[in-house]
Amino acid sequence: MDRTDKRRHKRHEVAKKVIVVALATLFTVGISLFIAVGIRYNDMPMKYRENNGAYYNGQGEVKPSFSPITKGGSSSCIMDVKSGRVLGGSNINTPLPMASTTKIVTAIVAIEKCADLDKVCDIPRKAIGVEGSSIYLKEGDRYSVRELLYGLMLRSGNDSAAAIAHIVGGSEEGFVELMNSKAKELSLSNTHFVNPHGLHDDDHYTSAYDLAKISAYAMRNEMFKEVVGTKSKVVGNAEDGTKKYFVNKNKILSMYEGSTGIKTGFTKVAGRCLVSAAERKGMEVVSVVLNHGDMWNDSMNNLDYAFANYFPIEIVTKDRMIETVSVNGKNINVCVKEDFTYPIKKGEENSLEYNIDITDVKNAQKDAHIGKFQVYCSKRLIFETKLYSM
Repeated sequence: MDRTDKRRHKRHEVAKKVIVVALATLFTVGISLFIAVGIRYNDMPMKYRENNGAYYNGQGEVKPSFSPITKGGSSSCIMDVKSGRVLGGSNINTPLPMASTTKIVTAIVAIEKCADLDKVCDIPRKAIGVEGSSIYLKEGDRYSVRELLYGLMLRSGNDSAAAIAHIVGGSEEGFVELMNSKAKELSLSNTHFVNPHGLHDDDHYTSAYDLAKISAYAMRNEMFKEVVGTKSKVVGNAEDGTKKYFVNKNKILSMYEGSTGIKTGFTKVAGRCLVSAAERKGMEVVSVVLNHGDMWNDSMNNLDYAFANYFPIEIVTKDRMIETVSVNGKNINVCVKEDFTYPIKKGEENSLEYNIDITDVKNAQKDAHIGKFQVYCSKRLIFETKLYSM
């Protein structure tokens, strides 16, 4: 190779190196921009975020939008806490595994069945070493059920679930019977429990609707709501005085304005599951997503949808006169003994009707039960209660 060819070859080598460096730089910049845009997207306020064609700018109706993983074995349900009205969802009655959202039922059953939540109890051997998430209990540790509830709902401790089951139910099997009894009591037709923690079993399942219904029920319990709305908690072991510091895994508490709880869940089979709740302008809403890869954003989309499209209306107030009716030729003012507030869409006001049915014309004295009061929305019965004379 002569001197001219050598110079030409050297120039070719330099050019190739320049091209390689340039391509590498472009690739690095491209990846950085992609990541930056993704981060920026995820940091955007929900009302300005566009997802799969659904966009909310504060005006008009919003439709829930979900990540691609929601296709197939996934479900969701949006429900008003007070009335139980379903505000939206998909595959709401499909039975699916629900992972640690099971602990919602564990907690409410424990709260209702435990005679003394503050009684300090010994942690039994059978509660130790349960696989999965843990608060690292040891045999002989001494905690109250109230303290264990924080370990259950903030840190999702499977050992805490097992301890609660043995303390409250006498055994894990006995406690599971209480859980299934609660499901039956609430008419949860697509729900069955095998354990108190949510580790996978083919016979352990619920539906988005059933889970929303029992979550709404639980959120009406002050003790339960206090626990799931707590961001962090310190509890003490009465055996040796050591402390445990629990930080709530539910990021919605910090991510969403008005958030009130409630529980995360994950197994490889169930996927990412989340029950969340928030309260704004007098309306509290529960969102359930089962097997949603982007469970945080999907849940916030659900809540956004509910608050953008529904508003609460007070239908009837307890002990306030509804109207005057004639009974045995005598005019009597009538009332009910409970409040009823219902979420409606704009324009549904005119579809609300109520009916007074006097069934006991002989009993017309003050505070006497004389019939029933019914409320209909679009000809569908949404509320019924006893009617009283005033």
